[in-house]
Amino acid sequence: MTLLSITSILITVSALFAYVNYRTLKLPNTIGIMVCSLVFSLALVVLGNLGYGDGERIASEIISQIEFDNTLLNGMLGFLLFAGAMHINLDHLLERKWTIGLLASVGVVTSMFLVAGGSYYLFRLFGFEVPFIFCLLFGSLISPTDPIAVMGILKTAGASKSLEIKIAGESLFNDGVAIVVFLAIFGMAVNGDTFDAQHIGVLFVQEAFGGALFGFVCGWVVLQMLKRVDNYQVEILLTLALVSGGATAAAGLHLSAPIAVVVAGLMIGNHGRRDAMSNTTVQHLDTFWELIDEILNAVLFLIIGLEVMVLSLNMEMWLAGIAMAILVLCCRMISVGMPVTVLRKMNREFHPHAIKILTWGGLRGGISVALALSIPASPERDLIVAVTYVIVVLSILVQGLTIGKLVKATSVDVPEKSSH
Repeated sequence: MTLLSITSILITVSALFAYVNYRTLKLPNTIGIMVCSLVFSLALVVLGNLGYGDGERIASEIISQIEFDNTLLNGMLGFLLFAGAMHINLDHLLERKWTIGLLASVGVVTSMFLVAGGSYYLFRLFGFEVPFIFCLLFGSLISPTDPIAVMGILKTAGASKSLEIKIAGESLFNDGVAIVVFLAIFGMAVNGDTFDAQHIGVLFVQEAFGGALFGFVCGWVVLQMLKRVDNYQVEILLTLALVSGGATAAAGLHLSAPIAVVVAGLMIGNHGRRDAMSNTTVQHLDTFWELIDEILNAVLFLIIGLEVMVLSLNMEMWLAGIAMAILVLCCRMISVGMPVTVLRKMNREFHPHAIKILTWGGLRGGISVALALSIPASPERDLIVAVTYVIVVLSILVQGLTIGKLVKATSVDVPEKSSH
């Protein structure tokens, strides 16, 4: 089946499920599409078990051709991150740079080790013997919050602007950090590399800081071009080239494409919007990238729901996944609570329930599934993929549908200060 055929099917099914959700379920669009996709997938699985397996077989063949890890990490992710970063106020982000920086670095690494330690014993409790290095690999891919899932839910959650900036800013940057850590542990777990702190440090500097610098340079070049053009069609094409060309070049140079795209998006969304675009261009650019964001999100959440058909999930894996989801939430609370507590002692102002909201608002999404799927075939890989999938689905359904209620329940009359 050709790429055009697969794309056509995915967009058509996404549109149908979006319609069904709008008319009946009335859930947030992305979550509604995923729910419809899950119900559809499980129905096909049940029919297959009853002897009517043609639908499941055809759907499974289509899903297996998508290569979800490659499609998301090397295709969709850059466009989704750019669309999200364009709408983040850079001044507000810089005011909270220490909070976001600590959450996206120390918080992710702390959560990774906590999850690794807890999963090592939990896996054994459910009858799975998993080497600690694979538990560490699992911790590295499940610890980062997913900017795609997070920012989609935050649009309707009603959180204060300060908390929204913290959650969105952390999710935008922690992917780059987490992918670097994942690659380092991947080399040890899969390729048998020995632990080398210096190599990991060099890799981190090269990927993270190199990616940020590369994104700044690309963003600056496109910004200068935008200043010399007053035609919204050309300017939209320039931003498309910035994302697709910039992400591809960053990956080719072994730099963090996610971080490069986020930095470029922040530049265009702030300096470009203020210094290089007319009001007409801003309006068209925002509309264009909002549509790109909605369409890709719809397709992404559709694929997440359909993936259940190609996973090996038994009852033990489901139970392990539910237990791991609770473990990951507990680790998230600790890894968020530590930096927030330290910053509070440094006279930084926080929402009284910041730890609760940051914990519950830290959704896991498609990036965790994609990283799990990138692990080569092995017994550990099958277990990690299955457990990761359960955690992601529970995170999106349970946390995603209730974060707004939590925000309203913990709202306070005095607005949060933004001096940090």
